[in-house]
Amino acid sequence: MSELILYTNTMSRGNTVELFLKILDVSYQRVELEYGEPMRTPEYLAINPMAKVPALVDGEIVVTETAAICAYLADKFIEKGFAPALNSPERAAYYRWFFFTAGPIESAFTVKELGIELNEEQQKSSGFGSFERAFHCLETGLASAKPYLCGKNLTAADIYVGYFLIFLCKYALIQPTPLINQYIDSLALNNEIKQLLESLGLR
Repeated sequence: MSELILYTNTMSRGNTVELFLKILDVSYQRVELEYGEPMRTPEYLAINPMAKVPALVDGEIVVTETAAICAYLADKFIEKGFAPALNSPERAAYYRWFFFTAGPIESAFTVKELGIELNEEQQKSSGFGSFERAFHCLETGLASAKPYLCGKNLTAADIYVGYFLIFLCKYALIQPTPLINQYIDSLALNNEIKQLLESLGLR
């Protein structure tokens, strides 16, 4: 089996991938890239033309985008139990909340942080509508978690969504609601996530 190589930066979304790799308990080579020129070398641009991290190399396979990397790893190590079976109905919620967070939620958060207010017409054509609507939708998923997004088992979708929420709470970018706190408490049943929360002073 080829060695996994993760290109990342300590101040990047690659931290989500590193958390998942620790939870999976698989070995990998970590390559730290500084922002700027190190991400624009011809060698790295051949891996990720976006000149961003994280990027995962698995032999001849290259996967970029944090959600895609987590989904890839969950399927690569399917025996670890962090992805529903391909024929399981739980795959619907798994895909939904994985990619809803990677798409509309990420976009809504970025627009909010840039201080951009979309008018009603602009909200109709945007992929997320409004920040408030997008987060309300995410909370409907948390409200139906049992205790996780796909049911009783922690999945890669929980790790991706959960880390995003933990990041927002840590830097006071959102006010944690009772539903968010309840969900994070469920995530903390995993020892690696519990240690992360303690290191961030959130538990």
